[in-house]
Amino acid sequence: MSPSYRISPLAKSDKPLFVALMSSAFARDPLFLHLFGDSELDNKARSRVTAFVSFMFDKSFLLHEEVWGYFIHERLLGAYVVEKPHAGIRQTMKGVLLLGRLIPLLFQVSGQTLHLLNSYIRVTRAAAPPLLHHYLIMIGVKPEAQGKGVGTALLKHLLETVNTDKQSQGLALDTENKRNIALYQNFGFTLSKDTQVGQIPVYCMFYQK
Repeated sequence: MSPSYRISPLAKSDKPLFVALMSSAFARDPLFLHLFGDSELDNKARSRVTAFVSFMFDKSFLLHEEVWGYFIHERLLGAYVVEKPHAGIRQTMKGVLLLGRLIPLLFQVSGQTLHLLNSYIRVTRAAAPPLLHHYLIMIGVKPEAQGKGVGTALLKHLLETVNTDKQSQGLALDTENKRNIALYQNFGFTLSKDTQVGQIPVYCMFYQK
């Protein structure tokens, strides 16, 4: 891992970098493939993925979620989005504004896709312990930078934030890749629930301070 990297919060002006990064990082993700199709082969699927990732970025600023990126020489190689434990009140207050950000997404995805997304959110959030905690919404690394310590550096940065936040009792996350379970267990996560949303297996994990 290069010593010249930096991990810093993303600004609104970083949206194109974030969208390009996450779109490529999640291209082979089982949930994304099921929801949107193969974005590497199909232009319509690529448009759906772009619309969804754009929405997630806009949502993060409206709801005061944190977006951090891993940079080397101003190149964004990885990023994560995390919900803070005290975000609930702000989410309620910003709900109306969020609906406006949904409009471009509604033109790209079907009602069935939105229903599955809602089911995913409901199932995964219910799997977390009833404690104040951070929730890792997304973490992604550019395909060409994977296996080079970028994801590890981002996760260590996030866990340091969690451990120093007196309001937080831990960190919840979900993965659809079974091989990721052992990786997260190495960081102190335990498997909270092994479930399924539609045809997609989902593994809910929790790191408790």
